[in-house]
Amino acid sequence: MCGRYASSRGPEDLAGVFEIEKWEPEETLEADYNVAPTKEVYAVLDRPLKDADDRRPVRQLRRLKWGLVPSWAKSPEGAARMINARAETVHEKPSYRRAFAARRCIVPADGYYEWVTAVEERDLEVEGKKKRPRKQPYFVLPADGSVFAMAGLYEFWRDRTLPDDHPLAWWATCSVITTEAETAPLAVAPAEGPGSLSDIHPRMPLMLTPDRWDAWLDPARTDVEDLRSLLAPPPEGLMRAYPVAMAVSNVRNNGPELLKELEGPEEGTLF
Repeated sequence: MCGRYASSRGPEDLAGVFEIEKWEPEETLEADYNVAPTKEVYAVLDRPLKDADDRRPVRQLRRLKWGLVPSWAKSPEGAARMINARAETVHEKPSYRRAFAARRCIVPADGYYEWVTAVEERDLEVEGKKKRPRKQPYFVLPADGSVFAMAGLYEFWRDRTLPDDHPLAWWATCSVITTEAETAPLAVAPAEGPGSLSDIHPRMPLMLTPDRWDAWLDPARTDVEDLRSLLAPPPEGLMRAYPVAMAVSNVRNNGPELLKELEGPEEGTLF
């Protein structure tokens, strides 16, 4: 899954990476080293500009709330539970299928955090039983230091309790697509601990390599089977992972120190 990630790159950097044509300076976000559900995040999307005569799609950097609210939802209360969409079923789930066909985005990140889930713990998760405490967090990122481009979906939801001219009348929200975690060896693995992403957790965000960005963002591509071909996992051996301090487990903690690599897992944690 993806329940927490780091995003420290500013609009200028992201504009160069993704060839952004439009972004508003007033929408600039502070660097966030502990991005949690319901926070506002950057998303890259191709969409015609509002009120423009030219209806061609424009590559934009937008601020969206992480936690998708379907356009037909009666309320936004379930947003915190809809931060991830599974690649295997995103095309058929009522909450995601419309966005999958027409409103796809890229959620840029430095990398994501994942808490190790041992085999016996995974069995407990399946059974719906309580997990053990003090799981070791790892930071997962591209081994070459490039932007981690997570496949995402976005939606617009109208709050009918507010007038049309109210600044909060429309919600723009997003979800990150996840896939099965790689079983191949990490490009750079910690000296002590997991050797693959699947050793940490059975799921991972679907990373899009640059050769898929244009196709994924193209709103003219609406054929479901064609789009599903873009959900293939990235090539193996692109990622590294290392243990970080338990401080990241508290959403109130935020700062570059959360990305500091530990020499090994903290005492008393799994792995």
